[in-house]
Amino acid sequence: SVFQVLRSCLLHIIHKGRYIASNYSSAFFRAEHNASEMEAYCDALCQLRALLHLAQQLLRDNARGELYSLQDRDLSRRFVHEYSSMHKACFYGRCLGFQFSPALRPFLQTVVISMVSYGETYGRQHTGLGMAALSLLTSAKYVLDPELRGAQFERITQNLDMNFWKSFWNLTESGLLTGFSRMASSPVQVNLTLTLPPVALHMPLAADPRLTTSVSPPVAHWGPGPVHVRLISCELREGQDSEELLSFSRTDPPPISVSQLPWVQKQPLSPWLLIHLHGGGFVAQTSKSHENYLRSWSKELNVPILSVDYSLSPEAPFPRALEECFYAYCWALRNSHLLGSTAERVCLAGDAGGNLCITVSMKALSSGVQVPHGIMAAYPATLLTTDASPSRLLTLIDPFLPLGVLTKCLNAYAGNTQPFQTFRGSCQLIGRKLQRRRARLPPPAGLGLTGWVTAGRDRTVARVQGQTGRRRVLAGQSLPELHEEEHGRAARRPHPRCLQLDPVLPGAHAGGRRGPPTGVHSQAENGPRRVHSQPRGSRGLPGRVFEPLRSECRASVSLTSCPIIRNPFVSPLLAPSSLLRGLPPLHIVASALDALLDDSVMFAKKLRDMGQPVSDGGGGSPHGFLSLSQLAKETEVASSVCVEQLRAIFQQGNPKGPAQ
Repeated sequence: SVFQVLRSCLLHIIHKGRYIASNYSSAFFRAEHNASEMEAYCDALCQLRALLHLAQQLLRDNARGELYSLQDRDLSRRFVHEYSSMHKACFYGRCLGFQFSPALRPFLQTVVISMVSYGETYGRQHTGLGMAALSLLTSAKYVLDPELRGAQFERITQNLDMNFWKSFWNLTESGLLTGFSRMASSPVQVNLTLTLPPVALHMPLAADPRLTTSVSPPVAHWGPGPVHVRLISCELREGQDSEELLSFSRTDPPPISVSQLPWVQKQPLSPWLLIHLHGGGFVAQTSKSHENYLRSWSKELNVPILSVDYSLSPEAPFPRALEECFYAYCWALRNSHLLGSTAERVCLAGDAGGNLCITVSMKALSSGVQVPHGIMAAYPATLLTTDASPSRLLTLIDPFLPLGVLTKCLNAYAGNTQPFQTFRGSCQLIGRKLQRRRARLPPPAGLGLTGWVTAGRDRTVARVQGQTGRRRVLAGQSLPELHEEEHGRAARRPHPRCLQLDPVLPGAHAGGRRGPPTGVHSQAENGPRRVHSQPRGSRGLPGRVFEPLRSECRASVSLTSCPIIRNPFVSPLLAPSSLLRGLPPLHIVASALDALLDDSVMFAKKLRDMGQPVSDGGGGSPHGFLSLSQLAKETEVASSVCVEQLRAIFQQGNPKGPAQ
């Protein structure tokens, strides 16, 4: 994943360099714009160089075949520290979303601009319409100034609390956005919101259906309470318009049944039933935000779907959501005839809710209740800790999953209500000084990738100058003079923090267990950790010190040290074999550019080593691609993979499927 991102950045630099070389003499050539573009991508390359070094350390320090070092707490602390101190704004300005499909970049820019505009007006006393109008007015400056946008986004991800993120993510629940979503999605004949009363259920045991076990309603934190669900079906089926089902309806009076329309024909019960658990980091959104692809699933698979609106954190931390999802699953098995299904084949599906799909199945196993016939989990989180892994390094550049926000969600789900971040120093939006050491890029190919990245820029055309952070084009200065000036300034500046990086050599770690780290780590007073590693091999640059860009506004992201985080029903990757053996076939759809990729890889590996049926696949789409399926070819393909996995689960027992 890190190499794929690095490759994308290098290709952008090469493309931009060729464009400049071909058009710099044109009368319409925008020198300052192109210089700023090149500088932004070289800044990003500088940071990616540091990520590559950290990924190399992880693979070297971990056991062979392991992406996480679950016992090395110091490694995780170094990872969190690097995230907290490294400059991240360059990835959210001109370089925003460079690693993804070009078709996704306008959408990412819209999301980030909306987020920073909303963050600027958040907390002010305005009505919903007034807040929207004010956000629209303030968004113009972020469209015109990408550097300002990146700096503001970095500040927001470090500075604003969980209430802001819940409020922003829940904008997808607003009537305007859901209205547009429904117009663009497939029409359905049944879309009911139901409330299940807190009544104990008597479920037959999977081992002996003649015996039953009692399933209590959810009770964690505030006692017995109802569970809210949504029923979606592209066609009206038997039971879905019954008075018994409508008695659970949340709307008062109950909605008019489509069966009263003369052109609607009621279909027989389907042998399939899909139970969906939505994503949202355990803290935001409901099934309404996910209606777009649920409607498409119901139409493509011709199956009724029951989506669970479980209680959200931090108001309802673990295990409330798990209890509600398990109760809804058992209720659906008991009352499948009301949902338009015989439940001959039951599938659990979730995007970020894939964690709950897995743990609900684990709870069904431990309770003796029938497990689903299959699970489809898209980009699930199976390790809810801040333990370091190569793919989690992408939280430094991912606009959907910054580590600071991810940590807030994990702590909220674990019930850790203490402040999640503390800050050192002042955080100024404009005019921040950055400890900047750029990676220069000379042409000699013999140095290899590491030497090329570390040695410096071949054609530097711009510098950051002045307190306002604005770019100034350096004109009339030769390349040797510019390099001499750079070298002189760097020599006069102290190096309070640095990474002297090992060269990445082909086959350096081929075969065998990776040895112990060669670096010596020390903690400077009131400063970040220094990492000094002696270069190995003649292709490196001995004695050369590499330093990524550092932000003076450093956030101290707390480790997820709450014991609940390591509960196997919170982090199923840590579950013993006894809790996982007997799980239904698990189909994981992950993405190479998702920061949670390693969660999927290692959990699939664990199940495969146990002999459990598991399959995994995916592409290069971002986290949350199911909600973005209509924006780009890549997300559309990834979403279709999810549909095919669901179809495979259902057709395993009945290849013909339900009657059309």
